[in-house]
Amino acid sequence: MEDDGRIPVTQDVDFGAARLLPDVDRPAGWLLTVDGAPQSYVDLDDPTHLEFEYVRRLAYVLDEAAPEGAPLDVVHLGGGALTLPRYTAATRPGSRQRVVEADRALAALVAARLPLGRGGDGVAITTDDARAWLEGAPDASADAVVADVFGGSRVPAHLTSYEFVTEAARVLRPGGLYLANLADSAPFDFLRPQIAGLRELFGEVCLIAEPGVLRGRRFGNALLAASRAPLPVDRIARRTASDVFPARVVDGDALEVFGRGARPVYDRDAVPSPIPPDGSFGVG
Repeated sequence: MEDDGRIPVTQDVDFGAARLLPDVDRPAGWLLTVDGAPQSYVDLDDPTHLEFEYVRRLAYVLDEAAPEGAPLDVVHLGGGALTLPRYTAATRPGSRQRVVEADRALAALVAARLPLGRGGDGVAITTDDARAWLEGAPDASADAVVADVFGGSRVPAHLTSYEFVTEAARVLRPGGLYLANLADSAPFDFLRPQIAGLRELFGEVCLIAEPGVLRGRRFGNALLAASRAPLPVDRIARRTASDVFPARVVDGDALEVFGRGARPVYDRDAVPSPIPPDGSFGVG
């Protein structure tokens, strides 16, 4: 393929070493990694192109959160290269989105090298700790809160507790949607308490993951969706099942069996998500 003139960019950021790598197959595609762990993929010409399967699953749930094209007020905890905010701006024009990114240097790198459209497409970026910002956010001010915060390849402990999710629930409007991207493997000692906390706070919860992860065959992403209103589980399941990398949706009685015996985890006992095995998420 002919050289398009784009070159990789490497820069130290607040929490590691970031790299922006051009995609040789897509003229405007870029991969962001931090300390070797893939963080985001964006196509500046086509924000609806979602390279990572877990991001597509987040998008499928957001797609079903409101009528097609209707604007939403969305809080994104964790920014990366702003893949999901770009997608939401393109598919739901007029949405108001707040991105909270703790790494100031990373946010500056993305703004300089992978800029948003003119006017920011309704996306405002704040550099702050996700929980600290959430604790200061107004009640009932968002339609959706998306928690996708990884320190390297692990979710920080203070973003895994019942108290943290309680703050997210407070910020959501009635019937609002909470989405969390987590990672675990069998016997799911990290994931199951997360489910228990969401079931207690919201009532309506579903788990989305690849069959191989659910069967305990490998470590991988596990998405949790929660609301106090009924979730459109059937529609989400159809979307995830038809993906190039199909996933299953677990809810209701099956989710109760999956999480049986687990209790919510509180700040005093909270731990980061598990260390991925070598080779997971490009690490190793």
